[in-house]
Amino acid sequence: MILPYLARLVCLCLAAFFLVHVALGLVVSLLTPWAVRAAGRMAPVYGARLLLGLRLFPAAFAIFVVAGLCTPSYLYLEPQGAPEEMGVACMAAALAGLAAWGFSLARASRAMVRSARHIRECRERSREIRLPGERNTVWVIESAAPCVMLTGVFRPRIVVSRAVLAALSAEQLSAVIRHERAHGVHRDNLNRLLLLLAPGVLPFASGFRKLEHAWARLSEWAADDRAAAGNTRRSLSLASALVRVARLGSAAPAPALATSLMADGADLSDRVDRLLRPAHRATRRRDREPILIATASVLLTGALIAMVAHPVTLHSAHECLEFLIQ
Repeated sequence: MILPYLARLVCLCLAAFFLVHVALGLVVSLLTPWAVRAAGRMAPVYGARLLLGLRLFPAAFAIFVVAGLCTPSYLYLEPQGAPEEMGVACMAAALAGLAAWGFSLARASRAMVRSARHIRECRERSREIRLPGERNTVWVIESAAPCVMLTGVFRPRIVVSRAVLAALSAEQLSAVIRHERAHGVHRDNLNRLLLLLAPGVLPFASGFRKLEHAWARLSEWAADDRAAAGNTRRSLSLASALVRVARLGSAAPAPALATSLMADGADLSDRVDRLLRPAHRATRRRDREPILIATASVLLTGALIAMVAHPVTLHSAHECLEFLIQ
């Protein structure tokens, strides 16, 4: 297919993104079992960050390659001449890249619309109250089904059903509210949106489900630990609250951009066991994981900037684009 100058740039960017993303996505998929085990040995908050970063890395690095290498090298070195023909393989990769972004953007947009609708419904059905000892208000909905969740991305609100209020003691209720506020501190709903925006390995195949499930599990553990704050009494209160809410029955599934207290019933026994055995929780104050992660991030960022700034890099990138366009 013969395309003009800017159309070729768009196709090359899409094709380059797809090829880099697929390659890195396959590597991440192969590393997932090791990463999940490594994250499990860390404090949950750092393990969750590791898994989230690994999940977002293929898309982030592919965007960096397109924005930092492909586009500058094309604009700097490609002459603005007559339209040029693009090969079938390049066009196919560009279409696959377009499909990958189209699918992920549609998925994220659908989740945002549903989240906005859910927040509006909760606001209409709820009564805003301030619980004892809490600075911020919560929304209480008149429902017999158990519901405790943090809903919304940029201005999240805690929603609690009347059944949960009636079933929990004041201390248990305070524990579950602290748990949901911990999700807000960790920006877990925003992280869920980023996961929806990040394309899968292939346009219609995620390939990252095990990684995402492990992240969700550790994010719940991290919220439990922050809510308990190393206090045995708070741990027992949260554990008993989890059991009591579970006995109220099953709740309606939470929206994609909401974190529910009982998000994964299969993980309930593990969460309760961790809360009843504080010694098993990774609460080391001098954890090395944050230092190691920060150091690795700084070194990687510096290496990438140095690579892009080198003139040889742009010429090499342009040669790759010339090969890709054939």
